[in-house]
Order: sequence, then C-alpha cells, then structure tokens
Amino acid sequence: MTDAGRGGPTAAEFDAYLDGIRRLVDQRLIPAEPRLEGEETLPQDLTQALREAGLFGISIPARYGGAGLTMEQQVRVMLEVTRASAVYRARFSTTIGLGSQPILYNGTEAQRRAWLPRMASGEATAAFCLTEPEHGSDAGGLATRARREGGEYVLDGVKRYITNARQAQVFIVMARTDPASRDAAGISAFIVPAGTPGLRCGPADRKMGQDGSATCEVFLDGVRVPAENLIGGREGEGFKTAMRGINHARLHVAVTCVGQAQRLLDEALSYALRRRQFGQPLAEFQLVQAMLADSRAEILAARSAVLETARAFDRAGEAQGSLVADIACCKLFASEMVCRVADRAVQIHGGAGYMRGTAVERLYRDVRLFRIFEGASQIQQILIARDMVRGARHG
Repeated sequence: MTDAGRGGPTAAEFDAYLDGIRRLVDQRLIPAEPRLEGEETLPQDLTQALREAGLFGISIPARYGGAGLTMEQQVRVMLEVTRASAVYRARFSTTIGLGSQPILYNGTEAQRRAWLPRMASGEATAAFCLTEPEHGSDAGGLATRARREGGEYVLDGVKRYITNARQAQVFIVMARTDPASRDAAGISAFIVPAGTPGLRCGPADRKMGQDGSATCEVFLDGVRVPAENLIGGREGEGFKTAMRGINHARLHVAVTCVGQAQRLLDEALSYALRRRQFGQPLAEFQLVQAMLADSRAEILAARSAVLETARAFDRAGEAQGSLVADIACCKLFASEMVCRVADRAVQIHGGAGYMRGTAVERLYRDVRLFRIFEGASQIQQILIARDMVRGARHG
C-alpha cells in the first residue's frame, strides 16, 4: 500500500485542518492540563474532543474512515498537538500506530474492515501487547504462548506496561506459536477484543510522570480467539507485523519530543523575559541566553531530521523497512534532546521550576519516558550501528 492510495485531503483542506488543531491546542488542551494531574486517563470530554478532531484516524486511509494523511502530514499535525501535554497524544497514539498499522499493512481485508473504521472514529481504542515482565528490549524472546486447538488459538501469558489497556476495546497481542523457536521467527500477532474471557487488566501503574495516561499489566489466561483473528492469517509473521507499527510509532515519538521541546522552550523564554534579577530580566544574562540558544538549535535539528525522514517514509511506500536506522536516528536524537531542553527549562526557572504545579516541572517528568519506551536510546544506537556495519560490509 502506498500513500498515493490513502485518499487524503488536498493541500488547502490540510492547511484548514491544521489551523483547527492549533485552535484546539491553544484554546482547549493547554488550558485543561492542570486537570490531568493525578488522573488515570483523560477526562471523557477531552477524549471526545480528540475524537471530534479526527486525531484517532490520521494514519488510517480514507476508505476505512480515516483522514488518510501522509507521514509528513501526520508529523506536522503532531508538532501542533504535542505543544500541549504529551498525555493527549498518548490517548490516541496506540491506535494510530501500534494498533492500526499492523492490521492495515499485514492484516486481511476482513480484519481491516472489521477494525480500522472503529479505530479511525475513536470508537475502538487499541492497545499493543508486546512487552513482558522478562522481555522488553529483547522482544524476540517473548514467552506468551498461542497454541492452535481446532478453529481457535489459546493464548497464555503476561504483558507489562501496556498503554491504554484499561481503556481499550481491542488488543494486538504478540504470542509465540512455534514453541520450538527461540527468536522472532516463531512469533505471531493476534486481534483480541476486550471482554474476551481470560483477558484481564491489572491496576494502573504508578509512574514518575504522564499523569492522565494509564499503563498496566495484561493477563492472558486461556484466552480463546478464532483462527480468523491471526493477523494476516499466517503464523510466524508477528514480528514483521509488529515492526510495521513500531517504525510508525518511533517516528511519532520523535516528533512528540520536538513538540514537547518547543513547549518547554516557549515556557523558558516567557519566564526569562518576565523574571527579573539584579535589576534586569533573566533573558538579558548571557549564560541564560546560551541555554535558550542551545535549545533552539537542537530543536531545529530534530525537527528537520524528523520532517525529512517522514518525507522519505512517504516516498518509500512498501520499502519502509529500509528506513529503520534513519527512524532510530530520529528517535534517539529527539528523545535525548528533549531531556536536555527540559533540564535547561527547569534551570532557567530556578527554584520555581522545581515546584509542583508549574508546566516545566510536569513536562520534565513526562519527557523522561521518551528515552525508554518504543526502544530505549541504547537499542536505537545498536540499530543504527548495525545498519552502518552491514552497509559497509555489503556496500
């Protein structure tokens, strides 16, 4: 499937849509951020605002009820959305990436028609179940099992840190169908509707940040699903299926880091202009200016890298797998960058930046996650280096 077949908006329609997203962020989402403190998930009225803005469907083609945006357009939308708390993005991110993309690219047509329209409308939130208590970065070693019994598969295992699981209507579950395998080749992907007997979500995790975005453990105890729920109808395709979603998600994490960094810089500059020390605004001190300038330079570099990689993603079509290393570069640089910007923003605020209730304090805690999830920075470094070595050997 290529982006040309997505049936997306015209340039004028997209510009109008982007203007609407900016208004939503400025008038509704940023002012509501204090409501997120201590909450498990977004309040229903804010979730509904995201649905009405079409954000659950930006990555899904128009023929399945989505907006049909290219990756570059998705990135431009996310640059606007993530000027507000990243928690808003988290509410629909699992649906537009790890939930919908495996079905879109690797599912059967029946699976696409059954689930993509519901995901696009926001009716069905998707949760992606890959990480386990003993298998995170080593996803290929997962222990969850799926055995065939007649016309059904029976799933057993435990998943950990699953975003939106307690709000989900459908779970994309990675499980080992080949018990003799010890790597990714024996993994398959399954669609498991919420409410299926044997599927249970644990209590919401208590986290450093990201209040308003829940994660939890998911327990699968003799969960039976029809064989038709095997994504693509073929065993052993699960890891390839997962990577379709993971590549999409990693690029979205990278742009989220850019949006959050821009918000942090805006907060830092605003404070530096109004806070006075020694008879002048903080913004007049050269060492403060250096922190502001370094942040702007790094944000520009990250934004440029993400936009260029998004354009390459659109050009690549079915060959998106060739961009794994470039996507890893974006995720690595942007996630490390936003943490540096967050640290500078708190430093510029001084004692005020360390106080609960300030935007920079909350954002400082929120953005620390981005260096860990969707592949820690060290995993991205390995992916990048392996691609370099492979290219040198075969180039």
